[in-house]
Amino acid sequence: MSSQPRVVIVGGGIGGLFAANALIAHGVSVAVYEQAPALGEVGAGVYVTPNAVRHLARVGLGDAVERWGARVGADSCYLRHDGSFIAAVQVTDASGWNANFGMHRADYVDFLAAHLPRGIVHTGHRAVAFEQDAHCARVRFANGAVVEADAVVGADGIHSEMRPHVVPPARPVFHGTVSYRGLVPCERLPGWPVDRWQMWAGPGRHFLVFPVRHGTMVNYVGFVPADQEMKESWSAPGDPEVLRREFEGWDPRIGAVLAQVDRTFRWALYDRDPMPTWANGRLALLGDAAHPMLPHLGQGANQAIEDGMALATILSRVDAQAVPAALRAYERLRRERVAEVQLGARRNGLRVDSADADLTRRDAELVAHAEFRKQLYSYDVVPVARAAAEALAA
Repeated sequence: MSSQPRVVIVGGGIGGLFAANALIAHGVSVAVYEQAPALGEVGAGVYVTPNAVRHLARVGLGDAVERWGARVGADSCYLRHDGSFIAAVQVTDASGWNANFGMHRADYVDFLAAHLPRGIVHTGHRAVAFEQDAHCARVRFANGAVVEADAVVGADGIHSEMRPHVVPPARPVFHGTVSYRGLVPCERLPGWPVDRWQMWAGPGRHFLVFPVRHGTMVNYVGFVPADQEMKESWSAPGDPEVLRREFEGWDPRIGAVLAQVDRTFRWALYDRDPMPTWANGRLALLGDAAHPMLPHLGQGANQAIEDGMALATILSRVDAQAVPAALRAYERLRRERVAEVQLGARRNGLRVDSADADLTRRDAELVAHAEFRKQLYSYDVVPVARAAAEALAA
C-alpha cells in the first residue's frame, strides 16, 4: 500500500469532531475546518444511544460519556397527555446493555474536541468552493485559505456547502411542526426523577423530558403544530408563555416543568428525502449534510457517529489512490441503513402526535416499537465496514 489518505473535514459539530477522533484512532491524518469563530452549541440536550456509545468507547471516549451524560434507565416510559401510562421505553440493545444517555450538546462538543490533538481543529474557516481532479481535492475558504487532501468529508450540517458538489440542490421537507427546547436546573424541580426519559404523546403534539449533565439538569422538548413555515433548521428565541399555553390541560407534571422555563428556543422541523448518492469522487457527506432527519427517534447525532466510524474503518484500510472507491463503499454501506432510520423517524413522529385517531392502536404500536429500537441499538457498523474494505482490496 502507498501512503494512507489525508482527510479534511468541513464542519466542527458532533459528526465532524467524532469522525476526526475515529480517523485519528485508526492512524489517519485529518484536519477539521469549522466556519464559526469558536466551537460551541446552543444550550439543549441530545440523546446518545448504544449504537453510538460503542463507537465513542472504541476511540477512548467511554469515560467522557459516563462523566458528562445522564444514564436513562428502565423506568423510562411513554404516557398519554393526561399522564396515564402507555408503554415502557426500550433502553437496552438486544444483549441487555443499557447505554442510553441524555447529554448537553455543549458538553458533547467540548469533550469530542478536547480529545483531539492540538492543531487539528481550525475555526473561522467558512467553505466557499470545492474542486477536485484525479489526484486530490481542494477546499477554498472565505478567508482566502485553500487546503488540499486526498479525501474531503462534508460534515457541515443541513445547510451544507459541500452537498451541491455531490447532488443537485433540492428543497428540504417541512413537517408542519416546531419544537420548543431548553434546559431547567434540577434544583428548580425538586423531586423530579433524573433516571428516566419520559414522553407524553398527543393529541396533535407531544412533550419529552430527559436528564442531562449527570442528572443536574433536565432537557425538555415540546413539539407543536406550526402556523407557518420557518427557515430551515433555524433557531430563534421562543415565548415561554406561548409554550405553556400549548400544553394547558395536560399532565400537571408538564406544567411543573414549564413553570420553571424562563428562556426557550424554537426550532422548525425539516428533513430531506433519502439521497441517491452521498459521494462524488474524493468528496463524501456525513451526518446532517447527508441525511438530516426528524428528531423522533433521537438518532440524528447517533447516525452521524455511525457514519464517522464506518468512514474511518474503511479509509484506514486503503491508500490515497483508492479514496474514490472507498467513499463509494462507505456510501453503499450507510445509505440503506440511514434511509430506514430517516423514514422511521417520520413514522414515529406521526405516531406520537396521534395522527391515528384510534389511541388504542397507537398505544399498541408504541408497545411494539420496543423491538425496532432494540435492533436499532444493537447494530454495529464496524464488522460491516471492515468487510466492505476487504472487498475493495480483493
